[in-house]
Amino acid sequence: MIEVTFLQLQAWIAAFFWPFVRLTSFMLTAPILGHSAIPNPLKLAMGATLAVVISPILPPMPDVPIYSWAGFGIIVEQILIGVSIGLVMQVTFAVVQAAGEFIGLQMGLAFATFFSPDSGANTMILSRILHVFAMLMFLALNGHLILLEILAFSFQQVPIGMVGLNLGAFDMLARFGSVVFLSGILLALPVFGALLIINLTLGILNRSAPQLTVFSIGFPMSLTMGLFLIMTLTTNLGSYLQRLFANSMDFIGHYLDVLAPL
Repeated sequence: MIEVTFLQLQAWIAAFFWPFVRLTSFMLTAPILGHSAIPNPLKLAMGATLAVVISPILPPMPDVPIYSWAGFGIIVEQILIGVSIGLVMQVTFAVVQAAGEFIGLQMGLAFATFFSPDSGANTMILSRILHVFAMLMFLALNGHLILLEILAFSFQQVPIGMVGLNLGAFDMLARFGSVVFLSGILLALPVFGALLIINLTLGILNRSAPQLTVFSIGFPMSLTMGLFLIMTLTTNLGSYLQRLFANSMDFIGHYLDVLAPL
């Protein structure tokens, strides 16, 4: 007859529960895996499955009871680590959405919005199209699998139950948010700059020839040229997104190295 002691049962539960908290926190905040179209029970099931799969290769778990103040502190640490990794990818996809916002405003499509269920707010149609394109490209590049691999190796870089976290890593994470404006403007700059020149030209023509109505000529021309420029932009959008995703993955690795206590 097999006998299981309380200490063995507690060790088995801890070996499953601590990774489960980090993985589930990531699942709830990641751009694709945490999409609102995926039911929360399915996200919990995915997190539990991954926790069972990777638990045998993890470092030894801390000898801390789950129902204790020390255990509560470990839970908070795992939630912060999982949420921060998912937040990095959310910022990465926000780059594409910001570029769509910049281009749409310059094309005169600020009124073309609809409710987005994943963000819970109105989103420009062009921003939504680019966001869907980025998600498909991310899946085509197996980015979700690479991200899960990084998350699995994060238990080696930032072990469970270590003493504290390096708060400087959260400052680095906050500064990473600037990539939304830097990379977003770089992505939208070819279309944005060309449309700005067209609008300036139409403004000059309106001053020199007042009989030319800017509202009847400018909007169709901006919309037509914008669509043509977007078609041209999509030819290089794949390589740009590939570099953007690679830089985000590298940042996650560096962030986890800095997150470990000094």
